[in-house]
Amino acid sequence: MGAIAGLNRDAAEMQHRIERFQAVRDGILAQVRQVIVGQDDVLDQILIALFVGGHCLITGMPGTAKTLMVRTIAQTLGLTFRRIQFTPDLMPSDITGTDIIEEDITTGHRKWTFVEGPIFGNVVLADEINRTPPKTQAAMLEAMQERSCTVRGHIYKLPAPFFVLATQNPIELEGTYPLPEAQLDRFLFNSVLDYLSASDELKVVDLTTANKDPKVTAVTNAEELLEFQQLVRRVPIGESLAKYVVNLVRATRHKSENAPDFVKKYVDYGGSIRAAQFIVLGAKARALSRKRYHVTYDDITALATPVLRHRILLNFHAESERIDADEILTRLIAHLPPPKES
Repeated sequence: MGAIAGLNRDAAEMQHRIERFQAVRDGILAQVRQVIVGQDDVLDQILIALFVGGHCLITGMPGTAKTLMVRTIAQTLGLTFRRIQFTPDLMPSDITGTDIIEEDITTGHRKWTFVEGPIFGNVVLADEINRTPPKTQAAMLEAMQERSCTVRGHIYKLPAPFFVLATQNPIELEGTYPLPEAQLDRFLFNSVLDYLSASDELKVVDLTTANKDPKVTAVTNAEELLEFQQLVRRVPIGESLAKYVVNLVRATRHKSENAPDFVKKYVDYGGSIRAAQFIVLGAKARALSRKRYHVTYDDITALATPVLRHRILLNFHAESERIDADEILTRLIAHLPPPKES
């Protein structure tokens, strides 16, 4: 009887945590919707990245509210927000921090003191990340992967949770540095912000040109967000769905045995195993946000494109025929049969 009572308590506790997860997500969206109009898919992907503990690259034209969206979400999470404006002359020490010499006025002795840079935040907005040179991008890569930074041989841990939400402009090439593939691979999603519909643009004009000042309040905190990240990992996924994810990622590689002809023709390099890991983790978070405690085929296909679009490299055949990664992935999902148990 004691064992049964313990199982009942565990089940009740789990149910409470799931309900709290859903309530927090709904609260975040309610707060963000006071400021941001439309962009449902991008908002969903950013929240999934936060609940998974991943980073997100946001690609969009100027004036699509990329910076405002990130800042507003950080406010609703109750986390420390830092913004770094990336420029061609930005140095690694400008983001990580540096050691300075301080003198003790009582003893006259001098010592090195580390002054933290803007990377020491919970939510770091890397604005126009592709405008900084490779040396500085390498410092960002260490922070994103290791959750730490190295200054003068000393390793400093970054606060937890730690998210990098980076933005880039897809049309400007002057003064930009393409992100290395190793750094792109660290981003869970490459979320694309498109133009709004006419009705949504009318709402934006009304919201931003009137005497309105919406107040955004925090609905959660760092400790609870870390608990949510552990909760997401406990969501089960069927073996057939997990195999489908692996087969999908493997099919993006032109040398794979199950790669279709159009992948072999247009793709030079496909996704790594990290892509499969991110698809599964993202699908688990999406399932919880839809009030389900299991992953479905729709969860996987909804997230496959934003997870993979920056991980496959197309060749000159694709460029000459104006075929982009999204089109390849759409055809690939349609080509692969869904798992039987989905």
